[in-house]
Amino acid sequence: MADRRRIERVNGLLREEISALIASQVNDPRLKGIITITRVQTASDLRNARVYVSVMGTEAVRREALDGIQSSASYLRRELRDRVALRYVPFLKFALDDAMLDADRLMGIIDNLEVPEASEGDETAWTRGRA
Repeated sequence: MADRRRIERVNGLLREEISALIASQVNDPRLKGIITITRVQTASDLRNARVYVSVMGTEAVRREALDGIQSSASYLRRELRDRVALRYVPFLKFALDDAMLDADRLMGIIDNLEVPEASEGDETAWTRGRA
């Protein structure tokens, strides 16, 4: 069993190496758009890793890109064996990371809020604590 700091280092290393491999060596036509490896979560025994991927585009483009990346998982694992100094290179399982989409949706909601402007004499709870 690996300690937490080691797992975090392995996660960072895998994220960097998988990103580089996808950018330079994976030539799947399904990988359209902007693809980012957002994070990696490795199991405590370092045998399995879940790789979170952010893909910009429609839902169909996102699903297609995920299928393309997942189909190259065994190739990526083979390439990682030569690049990382680990006894076991984990099996890779890819998942879509919706955090960027959620943040974009939230920013859209905030941008569309209609906040009334305070007049000179108005003192609200929001402005009372501020000096």
